Amino acid sequence: MEFYISEDKGKLDVPKIHQEVTSTYWGGGRTMDQTLMTIDKCVCFGVYADKDEQVGFARLLTDSLIFAYIMDVVIFDPYKGKGLGKMLVKHILERPDIQIVKTVALKTKDAHSFYEAFGFKRVGNSEMWLAIDRAKYD
Repeated sequence: MEFYISEDKGKLDVPKIHQEVTSTYWGGGRTMDQTLMTIDKCVCFGVYADKDEQVGFARLLTDSLIFAYIMDVVIFDPYKGKGLGKMLVKHILERPDIQIVKTVALKTKDAHSFYEAFGFKRVGNSEMWLAIDRAKYD
């Protein structure tokens, strides 16, 4: 099976995204209107299988220079465990604008080692914040 990533918001399966995100510890209680707002305000990434079935999602909020925040990284069942999350995060981090951003951040309760493999490090004493910090201050 072939998989690909698209930033075309018109391809997104919004009801499926809403279902998946609201089933997570971070997205519970989000209304459909709130899901729509998050999609509208962010760069979105859909992971698709053959015949354009959406099997994953992530979104990115960035100014493309100083800060980028990765959110809502989800791979839908039964596609988990096939390396699609790694493919998705790698795709986001390889965007030219994200490669020059000073700080790329995210929050997680349970996927630290997954993100640390991409170079993310814990921020201070936070149990959830991780970042790739390229900022150099004298």
